[in-house]
Amino acid sequence: MSILQFLKSKSFFKQIAIAIVGFVLLFFVLKFWLNVTTNHDQKIQVPDLHKLTISEAQRKLNELNLDFKVIDSASYNPEYPKRSVIEQSPEGGEFVKEKRKIYLTLNPSKYRDITIPDLNGRTKRQAESELQAIGFIVGTDYTYVRDIGLDVVRGLRHKGKIINPNDKLPKNSIIELVLGDGNR
Repeated sequence: MSILQFLKSKSFFKQIAIAIVGFVLLFFVLKFWLNVTTNHDQKIQVPDLHKLTISEAQRKLNELNLDFKVIDSASYNPEYPKRSVIEQSPEGGEFVKEKRKIYLTLNPSKYRDITIPDLNGRTKRQAESELQAIGFIVGTDYTYVRDIGLDVVRGLRHKGKIINPNDKLPKNSIIELVLGDGNR
């Protein structure tokens, strides 16, 4: 049997008809299955979770049949309560489908601790710049001690207590400088 004879035969047309019917049937079954499994017309509005504790956020999301995952703690923000939601993705007001995960970023309970650098022998200006650059606040109540170097750092204090290099303090702590008075 030649190829031309096969293309004109009944068996070839039967095979083509079966393939077309199978394709159309597969198309409609797949379309129906996708509509059922993807919840195509479903919309749930994500609530605004900012400034809520993790338990309050969990309760709110469970009511809407949404999941959540805590992805990180951000830098401490004093305008938000401790351990509260500071960021969320997707944002409040956006629409999602049920069981969607909402990713939450929490506010830590305090500023992170920073190591105190060794500033002994540096000038007041150098010490202030370095302390401010790493996140501390330099107080204006300087203590002067008898030393030959004028405005040379001879120590650091926090809340009246002497602090040493490599000690750790929370970011935004106020550090007072102990400086030389320039007298012999």
